[in-house]
Amino acid sequence: MDGAPSDTTHLDWSNVGLGFSFILFNALISTSLQLGIGSSLLSAAIRCVVQLGLVALVLQKVFETNNPWAVGSIAFLLNLLGTIEAVVNKSKKRYNHMFSCVLFGMLCSTIPVSIIGIRFAMAIEPFWKPEQYIPIVGMLCGGTISGIVVSVSYVLREIYDNRDKVEMYLAFGASRFEACRPVAREALRLALTPTINQMRFVPSEMQAISNSVSALDNSVIGIIAIPGMMTGAILGGSSVQQAARLQMVIMFMISASTALASIITTITTLAVVVDSEDRLRPDRVDVREHPVWRVRNWLFSRAMDGVKHTVQSCYGLRRKDGQNGAAETQRLLG
Repeated sequence: MDGAPSDTTHLDWSNVGLGFSFILFNALISTSLQLGIGSSLLSAAIRCVVQLGLVALVLQKVFETNNPWAVGSIAFLLNLLGTIEAVVNKSKKRYNHMFSCVLFGMLCSTIPVSIIGIRFAMAIEPFWKPEQYIPIVGMLCGGTISGIVVSVSYVLREIYDNRDKVEMYLAFGASRFEACRPVAREALRLALTPTINQMRFVPSEMQAISNSVSALDNSVIGIIAIPGMMTGAILGGSSVQQAARLQMVIMFMISASTALASIITTITTLAVVVDSEDRLRPDRVDVREHPVWRVRNWLFSRAMDGVKHTVQSCYGLRRKDGQNGAAETQRLLG
């Protein structure tokens, strides 16, 4: 990717502090209007600063080493963190061996798509250059997570909550692939819809509104909403034409990675919840909170019980000392 690099602005922590003033402004508005999101804004902004700061430190070391094994380790770590995000944080229902299935789907989609896309579509050699490979894998993981969560959530909802249709197909002699084909088709359609909207440059929050506006309005929104990768390339000194082409390639790679990961995870999910005997297995679906959150809640409750017991013990000792002192005073005065 050729481009005419130019001098970029050097930012330090004082610039970040000035940018943080916008968050303070939003928190002030929330407090004055009693929106109740001021603390969430501040905590999210602080978390953003900490996370991005740590990521910058780690990636700087990887960039300096320029080692393919280090790049591969970071790529695997990104997929692992994406799997944790999809399974632990974003899935309300889970099934047996979901973590390994989702990790397998992400690795089988992001890694080959990133290698082929960077080496051939972007004409970068070697393909594992950390400055290009790691950010692209991160973007592929971000898009893949949303597709996996949408497809798996839909399949589990249909199998666990609305399983009458699938059971009817199975009762009439259909195989599990024939019975689950409508569910899989709809799950994949829902999983790929956000990617289609991104390529139209229509924000996902505007999707409900965009259904009622004309195609001309959608094209105007797409022109105004310059996507993030293109904006970053322009700010980094690339020409506008190069930035636009880079954005096209990245969006096509995200689309392919999301489709591949959604297909793999949908198939593995259906293979688990509908067994080889063509029987629905809702017992393999867990609707409880993830064990991580259950352990967290248990530890928090135990900690609160310990604090409460300590406070009550201190209050009881103080009250007992007060009673003993009053009795001693009354004995001396009597």
